[in-house]
Amino acid sequence: AGVKVLLATKLRVGDSNTVMAEGGMQVAVKPEDSPVRHFLDTIKGGHFANDRELLKVLVEEGPAATQWLLSLGVLFDRDDDGNLRVRSGGATSTPRLLTCKDYTGLELMRVLKDALINEDVQIVEFAPAVELLSDEAGRCTGAILKNLDNNRFMTVHAKAVIVATGGSGRLHIQGFPTSNHFGATGDALPLAYRLGAELAFIDTFQYHP
Repeated sequence: AGVKVLLATKLRVGDSNTVMAEGGMQVAVKPEDSPVRHFLDTIKGGHFANDRELLKVLVEEGPAATQWLLSLGVLFDRDDDGNLRVRSGGATSTPRLLTCKDYTGLELMRVLKDALINEDVQIVEFAPAVELLSDEAGRCTGAILKNLDNNRFMTVHAKAVIVATGGSGRLHIQGFPTSNHFGATGDALPLAYRLGAELAFIDTFQYHP
């Protein structure tokens, strides 16, 4: 949209838990299904502990997001008539699991990575953020990155900063084993906290398997 963007990543673009995800993604795309039904199934499956506002966005925007992924070229599985094939998933009252064989996450990242490369985005790999910058009012104004190749620091000033952090499975909290990607160390949580951000769901961890 005409914005100058710099994307800094701790490892390589696409290195994430997503590339190892095999199961698929649940979206209400069939005529007999609906976002409301998806919402109710997920509430029940989550033992009514879900954040309902976030869940509402997830189920309502899921079909449009799926169409966007299809437009980018994601090869979801199809039936003999060429329609999207859906499978049964956990805690679902109707099949709604979209898959790409057993490498759904890898296929999603393949397409998204290609789409990113085709955009006018400056990409800096192996350069994790080690601190966020702020002005006198406490507003985030950029970040300090560390180049892992030469151990030098780089200051980036920005009008807006988006912090995207994965899980923290690789911290092995309480000694749990995990198959999380090596980058899943939750770095951005303390960075945002030191800047005054409110953290949510930090008592919820997913260990896989």
